[in-house]
Amino acid sequence: MNNATPAPDTPIPESVRARAFRVALLTIGVAVGVSVLGFAFLVTIIERKQEAKNPFFRVVELDDRTEDPVLWGKNFPFQYDEYRRTVDQVRTKYGGSEALPRTPSEADPRSIVAQSKLEEDPRLKVLWAGYAFAVDTREDRGHAYMLEDQTFTARQRVVQQPGTCMHCHASVYVPYLKLGEGDLFKGFEKMNAMPWAEARQHVRHPVTCIDCHDSQTLALRITRPGFIEGIAALKAAQGVKGYDVNRDATRQEMRSFVCAQCHVEYYFQGPEKRLVYPWAKGLKAEEQLAYYDAVGHRDWVHAESGAPVLKAQHPEFELWNQGIHARSGVACADCHMPFKRVGATKITDHHVRSPMLNVAHACQTCHKWPEAELKARVETIQDRTFQMRNAAMDAVVELIADLKAARAAGMATHATALLRAQEHHRRAQWFLDFVEAENSMGFHAPQEAARLLSEAINEARKGQVAIRDGR
Repeated sequence: MNNATPAPDTPIPESVRARAFRVALLTIGVAVGVSVLGFAFLVTIIERKQEAKNPFFRVVELDDRTEDPVLWGKNFPFQYDEYRRTVDQVRTKYGGSEALPRTPSEADPRSIVAQSKLEEDPRLKVLWAGYAFAVDTREDRGHAYMLEDQTFTARQRVVQQPGTCMHCHASVYVPYLKLGEGDLFKGFEKMNAMPWAEARQHVRHPVTCIDCHDSQTLALRITRPGFIEGIAALKAAQGVKGYDVNRDATRQEMRSFVCAQCHVEYYFQGPEKRLVYPWAKGLKAEEQLAYYDAVGHRDWVHAESGAPVLKAQHPEFELWNQGIHARSGVACADCHMPFKRVGATKITDHHVRSPMLNVAHACQTCHKWPEAELKARVETIQDRTFQMRNAAMDAVVELIADLKAARAAGMATHATALLRAQEHHRRAQWFLDFVEAENSMGFHAPQEAARLLSEAINEARKGQVAIRDGR
């Protein structure tokens, strides 16, 4: 029997040795690589945990008089970088503005402006005949332009606007405190009574960090007296007495209220031009109209119809309150300033803009549908609202023409019929303008927008019937 066992001193072939050496090297390399990656991963986790513990580094000291956003940006660079992007001019189908070149002048040094709404739809000149908006109304630009565009609008040359307008076109918290010697409301009252040009000397910035945040805790807060008084009046109408928004509002409510400080309907009360939000009877268009009727307010007498009419002012907060998002607890910031991650830090996106320009963060967080589908849903709502808006616009413009003709033909002798027709004009124009002036083309509350436009059409036709019957 032959066992053929190799001799102990038989040498191992060179190829086998080389292969074993390479395997050993590879094993060591893999082990080192895994160790390095693991160590790097561990370091990253530690760094991210530290970032999460320290969301910002206090580079400068801020206080309740620090209004310059550049200083806030030293402590909050991510938010400040986004805030600066509100200069962007990107148009959606029914909102935003195109950057149109303009030759600067001594009266208006702007080299870029937004497109004119009056040129887009000349019917607006008829709607606002006799009012400054019929001279110059442009698409809204981002927050970066809110002070500049109000300062140089041609409306300033038509009528001397009051300092009240600063309430929503500038960073006024610190100027109010200075004018009121520490009393926010006294400063508010003093600036209201000033002409715009005088008030303009007291402000330096459009809306800034201090208008919405406490400088020490970063907590959201309300700094606009108009809203503080308006929301208290609304709560009182609902049976809640002594409501203090900065004490009683929840954090989620504040994520809408800080926006509602300005994105609301308002009027100037009395010779002192005190800013008032007409919410004492509620937020709906009819409730605000009832308030205006009760106090006898009109914005102007229409140049063609003779009716005492109203001009709605961007009532986004009021219309949003009638919609499904508000009822579902979704705040303004959830869609227009959604959360985003920068490293391990979750921040609110301060590039305030249309959700249609930021669908992934603004919409898809809740709605698990493709971007194209979500945009199509929004635009379908807006297309239908726009069609109804056009029908309502035609109806109101036709009523104005009929009233103009009736007055020219001497219908003033039929005073009762004329007054009835003018009252229908007041109501029709208010319901139409409530949707027209609101910046979502109906999306914030589609059914409510459709209802208001149908009411506008109905009131316009009733006005025409009153003229016909009065003859």
